[in-house]
Amino acid sequence: MLPDLISLALFVRTVEAGSLSKAAEQSHIALAAASRRITLMEHRYGVKLLYRSSQGVEPTPAGKALVFHARRMLEQAEHLQADLSDYSRGVRGHVRLQASTSVITQYLPRDLAAFAASFPDVKVELEERRSPQIVQAVRDGNADIGIVMEDAALEGLTRYEYRRHHLVAIVPKHHPVRKRSVAFVELLDHDFVGLDGSAAMTRLIAWAATEAGKPLRLRMQVQSFEAVSELVHAGMGIGLLPEAAAAKVVQTMGLRIIRLEDAWAERRMYVCLRDLDSLPVVARKLVEQLVGPALLDAAAVPSR
Repeated sequence: MLPDLISLALFVRTVEAGSLSKAAEQSHIALAAASRRITLMEHRYGVKLLYRSSQGVEPTPAGKALVFHARRMLEQAEHLQADLSDYSRGVRGHVRLQASTSVITQYLPRDLAAFAASFPDVKVELEERRSPQIVQAVRDGNADIGIVMEDAALEGLTRYEYRRHHLVAIVPKHHPVRKRSVAFVELLDHDFVGLDGSAAMTRLIAWAATEAGKPLRLRMQVQSFEAVSELVHAGMGIGLLPEAAAAKVVQTMGLRIIRLEDAWAERRMYVCLRDLDSLPVVARKLVEQLVGPALLDAAAVPSR
């Protein structure tokens, strides 16, 4: 039988404060009652949880293990409380959605706003992740829906084409490359700044540089399009961004857009899920919003 949450919270506070009396005060429990709760847990598990001395208390090895698990259980209890409070306020559904940076910075906000207007009682929990992480979350059931780039490994999942975007280079206004459009190979004599190595775009341009027979001079790597844009503005190198994302920064930062002529610069995004029929009704409604109800059944692409 598991201890109650009050006892777990008390034990965590005791370890953090190094004092049972302080933890009892923080928990609004009498010291004798707090001591009894700790003793009951020790009897229940048959182990000593605390070393007691005149200087205070310290967790035993078993106590350290209990603290680790207790913190996780208390965190899950907080999430449960938050979810249930949503329902008490009238929320009638919950969809777990994960999407890549390219998706979130371009098209997804408008689609989610339209969905929220049609289904105000549905909570959409959105997390930003890299495409491989999103695919794994969908496979494991930790996300209902994922939106990823086309090079994600989607074997065994159902996918629907969501949007397409075109990659462009952004450069300072006085950069020596003056053309409005170029082949990627023409940029490879210059420094680049880009996303970290786990990003699909970084792997793509590294592949393109290898195909062109030239090294990719990736001078700096960061976590977001905003950071890439700031470094380009500072003159640290060329950045590659989706065209819609680039359009948002070029005027405010005094940058120029150079369109890439390569076929691989045109990229698809996919909505992915395990099985449409097994989705909750509200999650299916969100897929309809993202893909379009008329295309939903016809557009499914089972991945091998």
